[in-house]
Amino acid sequence: MEVLKLNLFKNSNCEDLFRAINSLYLTVITDEKGKITYISEDYLDILDIEDDVVGKYIEDVIPNTKIPEVLESKVETIGDIFTLKNGKDVICNRILIRDDNNKITGLISTATFQDLYKVEILNKKIEKLKEENLKYKKEIEKLKESNSGLDKIIGSSNIINNLKNKIQKISKSPISILITGETGTGKEVFANAIHSLSDRSDKKFVKINCAAIPKELIESELFGYAPGSFSGALKNGKIGKFEYANGGTILLDELGEMPIALQSKLLRVLEEREIERIGDNKTIPLDVRILCSTNRDLKEMVENGKFREDLYYRINVIELNIPPLNKRLEDIELLINYFIEKYNNIYGLGIVGIDKKIVEELKKYNWPGNVRELENAVKGACVIKASGILEYEDFEIFNRDLSSESDNVVNVASEYFSLEDIKEEVEKKYITKVLLKTGGNKSHAAKILDIDRTYLYTKLKKYNIKI
Repeated sequence: MEVLKLNLFKNSNCEDLFRAINSLYLTVITDEKGKITYISEDYLDILDIEDDVVGKYIEDVIPNTKIPEVLESKVETIGDIFTLKNGKDVICNRILIRDDNNKITGLISTATFQDLYKVEILNKKIEKLKEENLKYKKEIEKLKESNSGLDKIIGSSNIINNLKNKIQKISKSPISILITGETGTGKEVFANAIHSLSDRSDKKFVKINCAAIPKELIESELFGYAPGSFSGALKNGKIGKFEYANGGTILLDELGEMPIALQSKLLRVLEEREIERIGDNKTIPLDVRILCSTNRDLKEMVENGKFREDLYYRINVIELNIPPLNKRLEDIELLINYFIEKYNNIYGLGIVGIDKKIVEELKKYNWPGNVRELENAVKGACVIKASGILEYEDFEIFNRDLSSESDNVVNVASEYFSLEDIKEEVEKKYITKVLLKTGGNKSHAAKILDIDRTYLYTKLKKYNIKI
């Protein structure tokens, strides 16, 4: 042992360090190759070894040692339970020794006897935490799957299940998709599902309502503009929605409302995958997936010269046609229950269900406003009822004078107006009715109508409604 002392601690200033190491109960030091350079007498006693083991490989002296593993992996172990030759367990720490250049030159291992019962309890707690952590990870994965967007598409009818299957097949592809369907069918919900299941789900999803933006501003909103490009422009210019969505997905809602003059620029974006800001010659490369939605018949608009044919075929690689609610009546009860839960959570209500007879009555209604109209009907009923089971009298839809409204439509139709004119007439009357109900509060009216406030002002201007 004196020889070892001289070799390790030639400097007399290291005497205290040697005494400290030697006083440790079970200690062994090796070089970087695992050869023993020091071992405490207590360790030798437990191992029942009388021969000098300095210079021997540690595994030749302690066959079950983990020191070679630590040297190879360069990962230290703290608090590891190690079983000695005599069958006793100790708590072992294995610390790497490094020089001034951070190079590993050896390892020191120390072990102590402790209250292993407490250690065992602690280990059990750790294992339990690991199991809980694994459980939570699985739950998080399930939540990620449930947030894919498909869970927001409520329905189990064949037509909806077919659409869900189609979405799962096409979502990973970067191709453009056209989502069509009547107002209120939930086209945006389907667009959300496509984005959530795509490879761009962690990137931006930018939505723009082409009908809600004044025609003179829509180009700058989509493509941005350079500094000083026109009177009133921002000093530093403005980034457009396409540029903002770069790397992600953009939804062009109500595409049928886009001015035909701007459609050619959109076609160039789809073909060239690049844009130029207004007033700038610099080309900006684009990597963006384009989804489009409309409640208009674009094919008919093409025939009437109101929509570019080449753009129509470019965006309509795959079409998702969302059915009206009256074509999927079997989904109504699922939708009602979903909306009940939704507004219970939002408003803190206690609605526990709906009378089955009322569900059957609701299935008889035509639902011209589709899912959006059903949601508003359920929301209103929930707010009125507050708690309990929804019944007939809770639904304002049953209290309307539907016959007189039908007569109004018939009177208009008897003058042989086009279907579009009739739709506009009904829309004008309903917007007026809502505004009167809200006392002219435009923000409140827009929420009830489920449209942007800007879009409401566009409609007010179109129909010359002044309330």
